[in-house]
Amino acid sequence: MLATSAESGSGGAGPSGGDAPVITGLEAAAYVIPTETPEADGTLAWDKTTMVVATARAGGQEGTGWTYAAGAARAVIEQVLEPVVVGRAALDIPGIARDMARALRNVGRPGIGATALSAVDVALWDLKARLLGVPVADLLGRARQQVPVYGSGGFTTYDEQQTRDQLTGWVERDRIPRVKIKIGEDWGGNVGRDMSRIALAREVIGPRTELYVDANGGYTAAQAVRVARQMADYDVTWFEEPVSSQDLAGLAAVRGQVLPDVAAGEYSWSLADSAALIGAGAVDCLQLDVTRCGGITEFLRGAALAAAHNLQVSAHCAPNLHAHVGSAVPNLRHVEYFHDHQRIERRLFDGALSPEGGCLAPDPGRPGLGLRLRHADAEQFRSA
Repeated sequence: MLATSAESGSGGAGPSGGDAPVITGLEAAAYVIPTETPEADGTLAWDKTTMVVATARAGGQEGTGWTYAAGAARAVIEQVLEPVVVGRAALDIPGIARDMARALRNVGRPGIGATALSAVDVALWDLKARLLGVPVADLLGRARQQVPVYGSGGFTTYDEQQTRDQLTGWVERDRIPRVKIKIGEDWGGNVGRDMSRIALAREVIGPRTELYVDANGGYTAAQAVRVARQMADYDVTWFEEPVSSQDLAGLAAVRGQVLPDVAAGEYSWSLADSAALIGAGAVDCLQLDVTRCGGITEFLRGAALAAAHNLQVSAHCAPNLHAHVGSAVPNLRHVEYFHDHQRIERRLFDGALSPEGGCLAPDPGRPGLGLRLRHADAEQFRSA
């Protein structure tokens, strides 16, 4: 029998909602997974990825969400968010999301606070859909049956053969018709190699596959404009974070002078950050990340805000978390099939989706997000 608010006798941190199942537990765990080889983009290098997993329980079901963030997000979930969530009606996600955000006031909503909130929010949507016996995509309401993806990796640490192998795999094996590589190496200090890698990518993928680049904020505005002009010969159609996403004026200046679409938004920690990018005229396509922006709740709000300004949105990384919410967003352009995250998700979760044919298609026969953490496989990576 499902536990209900009346049966539990718990008032929680807000209304419990009649006889709806009550959240009886919220737990968090951190897992540190080494990369296959050292990786870098234009402004950061890494050799491991940390995934913080939130698990919410109610009515005999478990919901799972996660974020790619520092292990400190686990402490925020356990110490700050758990008291807000446990005892609440499991179906009342908007109220819980509001109160989690309020609880982060003195901790700080941006950064670690936002990632912790995001993981819990995703877990709650997964839990709600499982309680109702439907996929998250159906719970939200589908705008499409599958979401387009682009292959993403092309790290600056890759040699020519590694780059060739990855690009070939996406285009020939998976039949993904759009791919992205990293540029802006050494904070824009190696434009010559940036250009040679762009030329290599175009050679490998041929003329029909879309080519995207991501500078991760490595260039100055004037430098980004010069690089974009050099890229014209290679038909690059997407220029992500040509300058820092905090430089709204710089993004807008670059956008006004280049042919590729300018994209940013992966560091939008809240709806206000997305509003600032849009208001500044800084982007042609707004990026949103369900593991950072506030989970599925805020992803939907951000997508609606973009739609009101005639903009599309692109889901940043975490492809298996974005497949369902992306299915519900009419103005979605695509989902980033990021190498690190898809590797982790396919290795550690049952139900991870294949990108074959250039799309992710949520399984209509699997409730929730359709994913289950393989605890035995993940345990070797658990962080104390």
